[in-house]
Amino acid sequence: MNSHRQPPAFQNQSRPRGLWHRTPPAIFPPVFGLLGLGLAWRRAADVADLPSGIAEGLLGATSLLYLFCLLAYLGKLVRRPGVLAEDLAVLPGLAGVTAANLSLMLLAAVLVPYAPGLARGMVTVALSLQILLGAALLWSWWRQRGAAQTVTPVWLMVLVGPIIAPLALIPLGHEAAARLIALAVLLPALLIWGISLWQIVTRSPPAPLRPLLAIHLAPASLLATVWALLGQPQIALLFCGLAIALFLALLLALQWLVRTGFSPLWGAFTFPLAAFCSALLANGWQVAGLLALAGASAAILPIVVLILRDWARGGLAARTNAAQA
Repeated sequence: MNSHRQPPAFQNQSRPRGLWHRTPPAIFPPVFGLLGLGLAWRRAADVADLPSGIAEGLLGATSLLYLFCLLAYLGKLVRRPGVLAEDLAVLPGLAGVTAANLSLMLLAAVLVPYAPGLARGMVTVALSLQILLGAALLWSWWRQRGAAQTVTPVWLMVLVGPIIAPLALIPLGHEAAARLIALAVLLPALLIWGISLWQIVTRSPPAPLRPLLAIHLAPASLLATVWALLGQPQIALLFCGLAIALFLALLLALQWLVRTGFSPLWGAFTFPLAAFCSALLANGWQVAGLLALAGASAAILPIVVLILRDWARGGLAARTNAAQA
């Protein structure tokens, strides 16, 4: 799992016959963001008395889309399980596989009002898989040498990703477990933020990888939301302030972030934007949260359409160096 670079394209990958031989993991980050957007709309309906049908309709449609994408990827794994290791070896693959698992946590949060038992099982499975992903990432990094030992923003998805689980655990009544997770991810989040800041100061990230910097917004936003749900407004406000600062920094640097034009890595913008909207709404910033939600919806939906359209047309797998079964 060499997460610091994109290796050369796999050789001898002729056009496959049949469905789902080369399903790209890059389909999952935009779906991940779309699920987050639906949950943000659900939160807006709760705090601002908006029609709940918007949120529930979006969540229902996106849940079906996620299950279809998951089926397509599992179809590739069934044909040749080794493709998982190959996908994890490239940055878009690592981000995509991680987003697929984190989406399962979000799906659990979606299902809490409808099927709490199923939601509990889903979040338990997703947490277990996330721990395995984190262990695999750290083991791979430990085996690297020199410049290969690079920390990327995708590490936040892998090592701090469990902070999504409390979105389902808290309404299910598992506040102690949610608090434990919120505390456990603090150290890796702070370490990765610090290392990433040092890396940005010492050397500019390659232009094609700059959209991944948006991932830094997600953990701060999620920590703000989770601590607010846990009844700790002061801690939540601290992380909400950090999220606002990160959002403004990303906004000011937007032209620099997207200098190379649209790419599948723009999927990294989607979930952080949705999580930021939820953080504002959860911390009582109702007007700002609703304005941010409107803007995030206008930004996320076209990104989702463009990436999934690229998949449907057959170009996404090659552009993201997806493994082939």
